[in-house]
Amino acid sequence: MSTPDRDAILQAVSSAVLAVTRHLSVREVLQVIVRSAQRLLDARYAALGVPDEEGSFAEFVAEGLTDRQWEAIGPLPRQHGMLGAMLREGAPVRLPDLRQDPRFEWWPKAHPVMRDFIGVPIKNAEQVLGIIFLANKQAPGGFTREDEDLLTLFAAHAAIALTNARLYERGRELAMLEERNRMARELHDAVTQKLFSLRLTAQAAAHLLPTDPGKAAAELDRVQRLAGEALAELRAVIVELRPAELDRHGLATTLRKHAQLLDRLHPARVTFTCDELPKLPPETEVAVLRVAQEALHNSLRHSGAEHVEVRLAYDNGRLALSVRDDGAGFEEPAASRGLGLASMRDRAEAMGGKLVVSSGGGTTVLLEVPA
Repeated sequence: MSTPDRDAILQAVSSAVLAVTRHLSVREVLQVIVRSAQRLLDARYAALGVPDEEGSFAEFVAEGLTDRQWEAIGPLPRQHGMLGAMLREGAPVRLPDLRQDPRFEWWPKAHPVMRDFIGVPIKNAEQVLGIIFLANKQAPGGFTREDEDLLTLFAAHAAIALTNARLYERGRELAMLEERNRMARELHDAVTQKLFSLRLTAQAAAHLLPTDPGKAAAELDRVQRLAGEALAELRAVIVELRPAELDRHGLATTLRKHAQLLDRLHPARVTFTCDELPKLPPETEVAVLRVAQEALHNSLRHSGAEHVEVRLAYDNGRLALSVRDDGAGFEEPAASRGLGLASMRDRAEAMGGKLVVSSGGGTTVLLEVPA
């Protein structure tokens, strides 16, 4: 590829990855990066992996493989072999034959054979955001030092693009959370007013019943109407406030993403683990998610914890959520008066479950519901 061609590609890549107004998602940015890198270095294969904290990759995109090849290869790679070494070392790697390097371990049976190899980390300061690597240069001779310099420059652009995309998605998530909180407050106010009116009307009916049964009956009719309106309001709460993420991803992924978001926004370390879950009723997912969000909010705002651990466990038809922190704890009589704790207990009871809150060396909120 001639120098003018490469300059044109780099200019196009710069325009694409730095254009914040395009509002690309992280996945879309990764795909742009991989396709551009493959063309830039004239490689047969190109891939980009963003590591997670569980020894695998949160995102992994590739070019040069068919859908059928992807299916035959199987699960996403773990952080082992050359990929793991690059994540640990954070330095470029250029090899005439990947298979001859001692850091290489193995491929799945259906994996294509890769010979000449080049990879560089995508870094934000000292943090490795991901690794981009290419294999099997189309032209003879393998990858050159010029290719390594070009890919390193390209990776710097990719780091900016990936950071911008993450910031945009984070801002969008925060805006959605704020909008949902606003909607919850409005609906909560409406339901509270309706229930307050219902209570006063019921009291009036009870007062009139001994002396004026006719008026008491009219008040009871009003009680029935207000109860119906309150029920409609509550149904609106359930419909409007069910997070769209639950429909797209399910409870485990939604809660994992929420924990990751809070981990980025707060000084405390927020972690999430989960058993394999069966398909859950929608109302169970909503209840468990809301209890988790309330417990996390309380922990991050009041406990002064350094670590908050969220876990979903499933056993013998029951789902258990635990939110445990290493913070200051609380005194049960004072905490029990909080609206948040009362709300969590109400949700647990409505699902036929139970909520236990314990304090001592931190606080643990444990919710168990039938699944």
